[in-house]
Amino acid sequence: MRKNHVDIITMGCSKNLVDSEMLMKQFQLNGYTCLHDPQRIQGEIVVVNTCGFIGDAKEESINTILEMVQAKEEGRIGRLYVMGCLSQRYREELEREIPQVDGYYGKFDYLRLIADLGMTVADDCRNQRVVTTPRHYAYLKISEGCDRHCAYCAIPLITGRHVSRPMTEILDEVRMLVAQGVKEFLVIGQELTYYGMDIDGKRHIAELIDQMAAIRGVKWIKLHYAYPDQFPYDLLDVMRRHENVCNYLDIALQHISDHMLQRMHRHITRDETYQLIGRLREAVPGIVLRTTMMVGFPGETDEDFEELMEFVRWAKFERLGAFAYSEEEGTYSATHYKDDVPDETKRRRLDRLMALQQDISLEVESGMVGKTLQVIIDRKEGDYYVGRTQYSSPEVDPEVLVRAEDRQLRRGCFYQVQITHAEEFDLFGHVVG
Repeated sequence: MRKNHVDIITMGCSKNLVDSEMLMKQFQLNGYTCLHDPQRIQGEIVVVNTCGFIGDAKEESINTILEMVQAKEEGRIGRLYVMGCLSQRYREELEREIPQVDGYYGKFDYLRLIADLGMTVADDCRNQRVVTTPRHYAYLKISEGCDRHCAYCAIPLITGRHVSRPMTEILDEVRMLVAQGVKEFLVIGQELTYYGMDIDGKRHIAELIDQMAAIRGVKWIKLHYAYPDQFPYDLLDVMRRHENVCNYLDIALQHISDHMLQRMHRHITRDETYQLIGRLREAVPGIVLRTTMMVGFPGETDEDFEELMEFVRWAKFERLGAFAYSEEEGTYSATHYKDDVPDETKRRRLDRLMALQQDISLEVESGMVGKTLQVIIDRKEGDYYVGRTQYSSPEVDPEVLVRAEDRQLRRGCFYQVQITHAEEFDLFGHVVG
């Protein structure tokens, strides 16, 4: 056990990561050394930031808590605390089932841990954080919660209604992070395009990104988790106007069949979705779209699934992830629908969809061969430097590999890379100039 050390383990999404980073800052201000996801957990204090989105994430979070309980009982760590989405929703159950944890905190009261430990919460530093990603990029959370009530989603049950952060506060954070060396901003929110609606009933995401792009030192801005219904098209004007707003948009669509969209409570139709994709590609030529699809939702027929496959073939999404439906307690679908698609059918449909996307991805990536693209270097791995173009976000999208023997490159710096070879989910090239 290491005295005056805090180990923080983050499960789940990048929004959770930002919360962990803010907690780390408060510990640092109180004289503690903080480590994030260290290989060896041995802190005097250990905090597990949990995810409660789907069954697999819940199981992983609970298993991690139990591992830390064992480490505590063996004397390898000191006090153990749990925060995040899982404990936000299931705090009473967790306190009853795993009483060895010294304290449970939710999604929004985690800074109370600092006070409960007899330390001082620095109010003037509440929006400051320790960036745990490579120092050249950071996630920027602009809101919490969600006012949508998709039939399958437990997020509103965990996080509550949509709450936008004040624009001045966000812009101040961007300036502060630029001063620390951050060049790339990955803008995140449960529903990015709803930003501002809770403040004055208007969508202000275009204004926010416009002002962010004007801040000196902001090199790349990428937008994550847009919603297709009532999409704010003025955001595309901002994307066209600013070179540092990347031609990249993460917009989860989930399905295309009207039958499924209606049962999912997505508030958009098949025809409207086709029109949206067409308009996005027309307004921003060369835009790269990332989306997420769901298979096996209650009532999904073979015809619904084939309609989805046809849509994916047509849209040729550059980035696509997919998952099989799993019932989440408390959601509309759990209480009103029968989970009637067999697991074997779900797996088969998921495999077919991802095999199709693999072919599309190879076609898309092969189209990059011969082009010279701007690449930011994230890390060195074995014989290669690994970087990304403006069309890729960390950890989820294709990367660019450059042989390390060719020349020495610096992490966090931009280079012009000519693409020489493509695989389904990676590009290879060499630096030019």
